[in-house]
Amino acid sequence: MSLGDEPGRPGAKRGQPAIRQINDAKTMRALSHPVRIALLEMLAIEGPLTATEVGERIGESPTTCSFHLRQLAKYGLVEEAGGGKGRARPWRMKTLDIAIRGHDPEAELAAGVLAGMILERQRERYRTWQDTKAAYPSEWRKAAGESDVVVYLTAEELKQLRGQLSELLRPLVQERDADPSKRPPGSAPVEMVMLSYPLSPPADTPPTDTPPTDTPPTDTPPTDTSPGDTSPADTPRSAS
Repeated sequence: MSLGDEPGRPGAKRGQPAIRQINDAKTMRALSHPVRIALLEMLAIEGPLTATEVGERIGESPTTCSFHLRQLAKYGLVEEAGGGKGRARPWRMKTLDIAIRGHDPEAELAAGVLAGMILERQRERYRTWQDTKAAYPSEWRKAAGESDVVVYLTAEELKQLRGQLSELLRPLVQERDADPSKRPPGSAPVEMVMLSYPLSPPADTPPTDTPPTDTPPTDTPPTDTSPGDTSPADTPRSAS
């Protein structure tokens, strides 16, 4: 999932829409649930899974997963993949990428909550890697890493650079997501998180967007919460 309008992201499988734009606060609030985010992440990585299969991967019961999958389907984020037998119905994402951007105060507030949850999950996966990387082969420890650079760019240059990086990854993502047989022996799912943001406003340039002065409406959590699901815990994803 992405946290802004990124039409150039390389997330689409063949035959599926490239990206789902979410701009309304109601859908963002429905998505702002740890189990639902975990379900989408796992379906994006491993493809169609039943509620039982995905539950085993994220540490939740089939009943809990089934409930949240139906809620995600209600908002057009997942769908039944077909091919199941009996009650074992596989689910898949309707698109392989979701872009989130609020265009009004209420949606901006909801987007901020959701963005915080997604970023915290990414940080937790990175902490898991740091805690467990000693168990990985040396070639993986050498290949993985962190980098940080500060470069002066215009807004247009930054947009172009992000597009170029996306284009670089696009062939690998599309080919290997669409056809698992194209994944080389010994490959593993690798998460690449790129955060790009200005450290300060441009010099001598007034801001173009004025923050709203009115207090945004109070956001409320989703009401479609399953009974007894008061403390959903999910297992952070790590490369294996």
